[in-house]
Amino acid sequence: MPYEVVDSPRARLGECPIWCEHTERLWWVDVLAPKLWSYDPAAKVCKDHPVTARRIGSVALRSRGGLVLACDDGLYSYDPETGDQQFLMDPEPDAIGHRKNDGRVDWAGNFWIGTLREADYAPVGAIYRVDPELGVERIRGDLAIPNGLAFDEILGRAYYADTRAYAIWVRDYDAANSTLGDERLFARTQAPARPDGSCLDSEGHIWNAEYAGGRLVRFAPDGQISQEINLPFTYPTCCCFGGKDFDKLFVTSASEPLSAEECSHQPLAGHTLVLDVGVRGRPEWRTSI
Repeated sequence: MPYEVVDSPRARLGECPIWCEHTERLWWVDVLAPKLWSYDPAAKVCKDHPVTARRIGSVALRSRGGLVLACDDGLYSYDPETGDQQFLMDPEPDAIGHRKNDGRVDWAGNFWIGTLREADYAPVGAIYRVDPELGVERIRGDLAIPNGLAFDEILGRAYYADTRAYAIWVRDYDAANSTLGDERLFARTQAPARPDGSCLDSEGHIWNAEYAGGRLVRFAPDGQISQEINLPFTYPTCCCFGGKDFDKLFVTSASEPLSAEECSHQPLAGHTLVLDVGVRGRPEWRTSI
């Protein structure tokens, strides 16, 4: 499939792309650098936004403007125009050696965030839901690398994955009443491919980046694979729809753990691609945190 390449520096671990329709810019992070990047497709300008953190796991759009950053030591508000960064809270303040990972906002404005233990990726991570008043609820524990957060308001569903467990789960979700149904298996990936970041399209299908699998997979609402797209790198990490009509699919990737020699054979590893997959996406929800 044809693709464009976002002109930006190679990321160690590119992650969490989100599209802001107000500014018509793509945002994503390099977790390990750490870096926060934005890209204006119209001007073809990529910008580095200085952030104070050891790690940035993910980023969310804020309804009042600006962003929420999920850093290793908690959530921060962030003004990309001034660089002002203010601590908000930490959903897991007493977990030594943990950092934040994938995050996404649901249609009620709650910010869901996963945590993991970086030293060994033992199954001691969790998923938390942070409401607009900064109240915290622990949704799921015993996860090694919580990932794949996505929300379908039409079907009333919450999706999440554990990259190390090769599994994506789904739960019925009533956001207005903050109630969740029982967890059920949605899909499994086959080794070496691991489920990483996800997004929803306008038809209610889930797109998932298969880390170590070198491809994107589109799942129908019943969990069956409806499309597969091979990519020019081994470690795609996440995806999102964007562009004026949400008709472009942006895909981030990692250059680690590739060796220098492997990187020479995968020159696009760590870069972000833009694909036309023949279906439109949905806007990201915003949080009032």
